[in-house]
Amino acid sequence: MKNFYKLLLFSLLQLPLMAQDSIQNSGLLQIHSGGAFSGFGHFVNASGSQFVNGGTLILKRNLKNEEATMTAGTGLLLLNGSILQTISGSQPFKTFDLNTDNSAGFVLNTELSISGTHTFSAGLLSTSVTPNYLIYESGAGYTGDNDSRHVNGWVRKNGSENFSFPVGDGIYERKAALSSLSAVSVFDCRYIKPTFNIYSLMSPLVQVKENEYWQINKQSGGTASITLNWDHSRIAMNHVLVGEILVAYYTSGHWTSIGGTASGNVLTTGSITSNSVSDFGSHTLGYTNFPLPLRLITFTGVRNNGISLLNWHTDNESNVAGFTLERSFNGVQYSSAGQIAAKNSGNPEEYRFPDQISYNGNAYYRLKITDIGGKSSYSPVVVLNEALAGADVFSILNPAHSEMLVQAKPGISGQFKYRLLSMAGQLFQEGAFQVTSGETVSIPLNQYVAKGIYQLEIKSNKSIQFAKLLIQ
Repeated sequence: MKNFYKLLLFSLLQLPLMAQDSIQNSGLLQIHSGGAFSGFGHFVNASGSQFVNGGTLILKRNLKNEEATMTAGTGLLLLNGSILQTISGSQPFKTFDLNTDNSAGFVLNTELSISGTHTFSAGLLSTSVTPNYLIYESGAGYTGDNDSRHVNGWVRKNGSENFSFPVGDGIYERKAALSSLSAVSVFDCRYIKPTFNIYSLMSPLVQVKENEYWQINKQSGGTASITLNWDHSRIAMNHVLVGEILVAYYTSGHWTSIGGTASGNVLTTGSITSNSVSDFGSHTLGYTNFPLPLRLITFTGVRNNGISLLNWHTDNESNVAGFTLERSFNGVQYSSAGQIAAKNSGNPEEYRFPDQISYNGNAYYRLKITDIGGKSSYSPVVVLNEALAGADVFSILNPAHSEMLVQAKPGISGQFKYRLLSMAGQLFQEGAFQVTSGETVSIPLNQYVAKGIYQLEIKSNKSIQFAKLLIQ
């Protein structure tokens, strides 16, 4: 063991050390600009010592720090061993620049702080469960990250600038990002699989992405927006419409929406940025509609000159037998208005169907999508009538158990009727309830209502709302 008790100046100097050496600094050790301190042994920065790096510290083995008042300096820490390297000690190790270049990887058993640039050259960096953090100070950043070079564990970011966390599971890098920070803040992030408690949902969410989520904790600071992403080639993405994707946040025992507008393609890649929020925790992608067996991009309709013109766009069609356009005048009993064969090209396709039937009041339309094996699924319902708007005036709690919980939005009061229908249009339960602004109404479920997915219709003389309801 070699102990250093005096000031060691390394200016344009490189000191080689033997592989079996363990170097301990117990005094004042300074590496000047242009100098390099290199070796194959362990480096221990002892309690009560002072280490100042203005040049380059090159280590091929483990690093331990006990110095409580350590500063980042202006130099580079290069970790380029060939076996697993561990960073440990009772105090965080601080560096300006960091280069992690070891295909065998790194383990943080204490915190490692970066004030400049972190270069991911080779190897995964794992943090302990304690947790210990790889810390990016205000203004710090990184480069060179990918699936084989990222953090499998906790990353902390200090500051107020936008930041994307280089986190993953050791197989794939799956970043999450923060933007529009309102104040200097401290945030922690970790990527985790799979998602927990996926059936406890608040309307408008009817499902969440069940195979991944991000734990984003705020230690201090203000508001921020969260950006999540999907990559179907790495972690399978659900077949939902891009417009049906929101950012979901777990709070009070339920996944709830914090909004956002998504862009991209669910068959490849895409992302979504949430509304500005002040509360943080577990986050994943949430959906306002249940996935369909093919990519139904849109299903819309207009009523013009006595004709109902229905239009839908699809993508990734394969093994689809065809589409049946179903019509109803009461929202319960549906009958076929016509059929169209599927193109099954695998490319984006558009379909149009003019329904020239005459009617007064409401007409309800839905698509029945049937695959070549005879299995069918249904699209959301389109209501064509100028008198009734399809505005959502209630929040519906998913899933339901022995009761349906319906919360009126602010300003919504009065008498409402409801009907609980199967996805095939069969009526299972109906009734009426009175509600005042912001009130939550409990509607007991009849004992013969089985578990499954239903459609809940709530209407008054001014509005009508449809919502998917999962009963467990």
